[in-house]
Amino acid sequence: MNKDFYALIMAGGVGSRFWPVSRTEHPKQFIDFFGVGKTLIQSTYERFLSICPPENIFIVTNEIYSDLIKNQIPDITDNQILAEPLLRNTAPCIAYGCMKITELNPDATIVVAPSDHTIADLPGFNTSIEQALKAASENDCLVTLGIKPNRPDTGYGYIQHTDHVLNTDKDLHKVKTFTEKPNLELAKSFIQSGDFLWNAGIFIWSAKAILKAFQKHLPDMYEIFNSGKNDLNTNREKAFINNAYFQCTNISIDFGIMEKANNVYVLPADFGWSDLGTWASIYEMTEKDYVGNAVIPSEQVIMFDSSNCMVNVPKDKLVILNGLHDFIVVENNNMLLICPRDEEQRVKEFVAEVKSRFGNKFI
Repeated sequence: MNKDFYALIMAGGVGSRFWPVSRTEHPKQFIDFFGVGKTLIQSTYERFLSICPPENIFIVTNEIYSDLIKNQIPDITDNQILAEPLLRNTAPCIAYGCMKITELNPDATIVVAPSDHTIADLPGFNTSIEQALKAASENDCLVTLGIKPNRPDTGYGYIQHTDHVLNTDKDLHKVKTFTEKPNLELAKSFIQSGDFLWNAGIFIWSAKAILKAFQKHLPDMYEIFNSGKNDLNTNREKAFINNAYFQCTNISIDFGIMEKANNVYVLPADFGWSDLGTWASIYEMTEKDYVGNAVIPSEQVIMFDSSNCMVNVPKDKLVILNGLHDFIVVENNNMLLICPRDEEQRVKEFVAEVKSRFGNKFI
């Protein structure tokens, strides 16, 4: 196992689309959605144990979740938990994590990944990550993983690549464009063209390459973190970060760097990846009965004349559905969500409305 390989797991989101199961005090990355005995962040952490030494795995999260991480991943040390004082999107947390790792090992090559994805083919995942890490360690480039699409999905971002490949690895293609979630017609044209991939939000780069990119494309943010690099990995880190984050702009790594840099390459991959962004994605991955109902758990859910429903309720809750088709039914802590599956994108808007009326009491 290469001692210069590191993983930075991003685990700070709230996951409001999974309300009421995912709530501010216990968001989706800390939930076992499929009843397998592991939460999403536990599964993510375990995946990277085969990529790099355990001491090289870092988790960046909101400071209010530090104790949750310690409870769910007891082997991790305090120095491996990067506590953000407030939400500032992905660019600041990546700058923080990569600067911190660089101070530990300037020869580091880092994979950055969200904590809420599922991977069906673990050997395939390991092969792709290790290939990307090797390429990034040998070249001044920024690598992202692109998932080979099997349908015109409007819920994912897309990466367009060219025929130009990396000198040391012909599987890595130069990135031409990034596109945010498209409409259906545009997504169909992307699939037909053959040169578009889903954006998995997984990045691989050397510590030197990413900090050089920050210095060029987000110089103010680079200076903020660089000014306190000697405080990182010391007892002065928390005070420095609390001050630094209030100076940072709220910007994503995609918009801040990846869309601007001219040394971005994509590795096409296919390892059963899913971005758990909505209940619909849970529905797609869950075993269904003969009429298309997906129930987690299923001990006390009774359904009459109902089909293609997604039901997620506590094990001790008796639920009876009659005449319901293509609905999502979710209950947690006596809070109930019932909505048509094709209206699920409105859940986030609904949660925002609840928050505006009642504050954080129910969120």
